[in-house]
Amino acid sequence: MLYSLSKSFTSTAVGFAVAEKRLTVDDHVTTLFPDDLPEKIGDNLTALKVKDLLTMSVGHAEDSTGKLWGEQNWVRKFLSLPIQNPPGTAFLYNSGATYMLSAIVQKVTGQKVIDYLKHRLFAPLDIEGATWEVCPRGINTGGWGLKLRTEALAKFGQLYLQKGNWNGKQILPAAWVEKATTFKIQQPGGSDLERLKQQSDWHQGYCYQFWRCRHHAFRGDGAFGQFTIVMPEQDAVIAVTSESPSMQGELDLIWEHLLPSMKNDCLPANRDSQKHLTHELSSLALAPTKGQISSPTTPRISGERFKVEMNKGNVEEVSLHFQNHACVFALKDNKGEYSVTCGLEKWTEGVTSMPGTPPKLTAGALGPNSKVAASATWLDENTFEMTWRFIETPHHDTVTCHFDGDKVKIEFMNSLAKLAPSHKDLRPPLVGKLG
Repeated sequence: MLYSLSKSFTSTAVGFAVAEKRLTVDDHVTTLFPDDLPEKIGDNLTALKVKDLLTMSVGHAEDSTGKLWGEQNWVRKFLSLPIQNPPGTAFLYNSGATYMLSAIVQKVTGQKVIDYLKHRLFAPLDIEGATWEVCPRGINTGGWGLKLRTEALAKFGQLYLQKGNWNGKQILPAAWVEKATTFKIQQPGGSDLERLKQQSDWHQGYCYQFWRCRHHAFRGDGAFGQFTIVMPEQDAVIAVTSESPSMQGELDLIWEHLLPSMKNDCLPANRDSQKHLTHELSSLALAPTKGQISSPTTPRISGERFKVEMNKGNVEEVSLHFQNHACVFALKDNKGEYSVTCGLEKWTEGVTSMPGTPPKLTAGALGPNSKVAASATWLDENTFEMTWRFIETPHHDTVTCHFDGDKVKIEFMNSLAKLAPSHKDLRPPLVGKLG
């Protein structure tokens, strides 16, 4: 789940469309959507160009994204919003603007962005398995919702490092790469701007859905630490997928440790270091929580159904069934029954459509079937803890069952709530009783 790193791929789709003369960055947005315009068209909306969407300088007073959700026609809603400032004059991060770029690509090509990129970008770079969320009218969300493997991000960055050339073939014009990744507009910083330029990678200037970085680099990035960082002076690309409380902290570590270690000449061979690196890479793993594999409580509750008291999620009952070194946690609500299979102190992979999972920060998140790796352990005789890692996202849930006689209290905590208190998990505990 790439979050806003999706934006750089949408920008790339615009680049292909420009190269194929399907549009220009100076096209006026109103001319592209004549059927979705408001009754009164102000001067700022009339002046809005594709390049203003690319540079996050629409002129809105606030990000438009939240106003689109819940609407059937996101394009029409976006165009109805007041534009307080002349387009192109002020930077304001605005994911709705990127959605509009996706809608424009679909309008001028007849294809969703993900399909348009398939033969132009994904196939040449041998990138498989891409998926992308859509709005109610089937337009890719553009500013978020793309899922790719980490290796695909490295390839994407390498394409930009090589100025659009891949295996000797120019698949994206070098002129577009230059245009898309060079300074276009300054982020606001007020009286602190000069200090921020020294310390912050979010105040180096914005491009066409790419950010400038310190040390003459540029990047695409997404929430919680999804990065493709291109470092032309070092001939290097760094791809990161993570769940981090500090994206600036991640970048600081790169500048502190990796950048100084990059030299103009090849490093001399070092068998011991290579052996150590190989071992470290092969042993990387997320260990399951360890407590006790069994508890005296297990025989009493296994397979039994706990009737749940009134709750916001309309959950009716839950159960835990222990068998073959695993536990199947099942939940039934007024729409159906859902389950997650957990290995006892080991990971078991599967899929789930459990409501409320994974943590959803964007409309639609992952859809009905999320890939999950789950493990569980007894923390004490009456406390059973499950960890559900959603392996196509950076996130996980911790689900803790507290047993007391014939009652159970189940607490849900997503990793974002632990990471950042502002992202509160809104799922209240469930309280159930046997029978």
